[in-house]
Amino acid sequence: MRLTAFAPAKINLFLHVGAPRADGMHPLAGLSAFADVGDRLTLDTEGPPGLTVTGPSAAGVPTGPENLVLRALDAFGARVRADVSGLSLTLEKHLPPASGIGGGSSDAGAALRLARVALAPELPDAVLLEVAREIGADGPMCLFPRVAWTTGLGDVLTPEPRLPPLPAVLVNPGVPTPTGAVFRAHDAGGARGADLPSPPGDWSPFGILAWLADQRNDLERAARGLTPEIGEVRDALEAAGGARLVRMSGSGATVFGLYEDHSAADAACRRVSAMRQDWWCVSTMLHSQADELFQH
Repeated sequence: MRLTAFAPAKINLFLHVGAPRADGMHPLAGLSAFADVGDRLTLDTEGPPGLTVTGPSAAGVPTGPENLVLRALDAFGARVRADVSGLSLTLEKHLPPASGIGGGSSDAGAALRLARVALAPELPDAVLLEVAREIGADGPMCLFPRVAWTTGLGDVLTPEPRLPPLPAVLVNPGVPTPTGAVFRAHDAGGARGADLPSPPGDWSPFGILAWLADQRNDLERAARGLTPEIGEVRDALEAAGGARLVRMSGSGATVFGLYEDHSAADAACRRVSAMRQDWWCVSTMLHSQADELFQH
């Protein structure tokens, strides 16, 4: 059996972060959507065992036990008592690593969806979600890539079907941002709180853009202090024109712009790419992604 799944980029439209608890974990509140750009993971039950990473962003991606795909499969195998050591996996990596858009967690979510089809097709969603929690706070969100409110530690999800598709540009300067250091710098600066705002009264694209402008990413200031390139990306996106909102996603260093229509996003992406050909820049749509599994 040979199956392929799509692992889309996750974008934090806003992210409010509270002070760390006694165990060091941070309360979070946010709204996340998924792009129609991402990685692809292929599982082959009859190929050579192990993980192979290909694609334009393959450099530096680990293929050992620290890779979230393999960690997810190990957790899955332990839960369903299945041998996953003989599986053959190929990760086609398009998303830049350590970029605040959930690439590793999305890859892990794709791995869990594929493993269920191949090894335990009757496994309920609830059990698969429990496995996803073992790979980190983004695990449950990236298991089923749908627009959702996030609370708790980022693992309490409430689906939000009212969000319309949002034209966007994603830009990453090719510099990884250390997540742990960003949170520590955020804590040192004082937390504003994981407040969850009331939903917008107007769910039209215009209403959503206006509502999002009143929200924030609490990690952005700390991330910019550690990675000045984030500020350069913001400046470039704003200079490209057309953006109704420019904000960093997650702990960085990816910055997104939101636009009124897809043509404006395309034009902005072309201008940014002309300014900085060494940056990763894509025009996309943010919304829910269907669970795509391809058998071939």
